Amino acid sequence: MVKKKAVRKIKRTKAKVKRAVKKPKIKKAGSRKGASKKAKIKAPKAPEIMLEKIGKVTHYFPHVNAAAVIILKNSLKVGEEIYIKGHTTDFKEKVDSMQLDHVPVQEGKKKQEIGLRVKSRVRIGDSVYKV
Repeated sequence: MVKKKAVRKIKRTKAKVKRAVKKPKIKKAGSRKGASKKAKIKAPKAPEIMLEKIGKVTHYFPHVNAAAVIILKNSLKVGEEIYIKGHTTDFKEKVDSMQLDHVPVQEGKKKQEIGLRVKSRVRIGDSVYKV
């Protein structure tokens, strides 16, 4: 049978070993002493394009790469450029095909839910802006 004092000593030595092990320090790039810091060159900002939110994606059909979009404001015509932005979605494209109840139309008006052909995946809730 092991005495209590011996058990305590073993526990203390294990604790000391744990404290003695240190994690290696990771140096950041350019953190050396005497290293010259390079000046950061800032690129000129592009003028912001005025975007008007005109709709919201309500459904996506992957087999035909089409999105169902409800138009919340104004209208959308074939040939106009749109910008679709969401959590993982971010692209611009020109509207080349639009349908309302499986019938091709040239213009979608406010409160209509239209089908748009899109070039990449969109998600429910993505915003649609007119550029």
